[in-house]
Amino acid sequence: MLEDGIGDEELLPAAVLFPIVRRIGGPTVLLTQRTAHLKDHPGQISFPGGRCEPTDASPAHTALREAAEEIGLAAAHVDIVGYLPEYLTSTGFRVTPVVALVTPPFELQLDAFEVAEAFEVPLTFLLDPANHQQHSLHYRGRLRHYTAMPYGEYFIWGATAGIILSLWRALAKG
Repeated sequence: MLEDGIGDEELLPAAVLFPIVRRIGGPTVLLTQRTAHLKDHPGQISFPGGRCEPTDASPAHTALREAAEEIGLAAAHVDIVGYLPEYLTSTGFRVTPVVALVTPPFELQLDAFEVAEAFEVPLTFLLDPANHQQHSLHYRGRLRHYTAMPYGEYFIWGATAGIILSLWRALAKG
């Protein structure tokens, strides 16, 4: 997947965990809201994840490490089920989404520097095309188009919405 506005710049490798929580009432997706002071994507809704470190053996290792660091999600609760296509961002990242099933009960321990909040959204809401809105904004001198999925007080857009759409496309083909 390619975000609108990608050029030929060098992209940093990153990975995110796409955590689908096995809830009795139906699966949910665990998301975070980043703190407002961060340099990259301040205040935005995101998946747990970040840059790949040289010591990370794989994108799955990066995603699990970052989820543990950011929200305290223990790997013992996480079953990796696959990967979505790389997502290239206009902010300089080449993101590998790692899809996983998360088994409750679990307790989260948020890193207050990076994460303002963690919350869950029903997977059915995120995969329903009726909730996929088209928006545009001026960024770096160009009009850019993107999809958003507003949910209550949360505005899910950017790479997070793009990765959710990637899962939606994969399931629609399936």
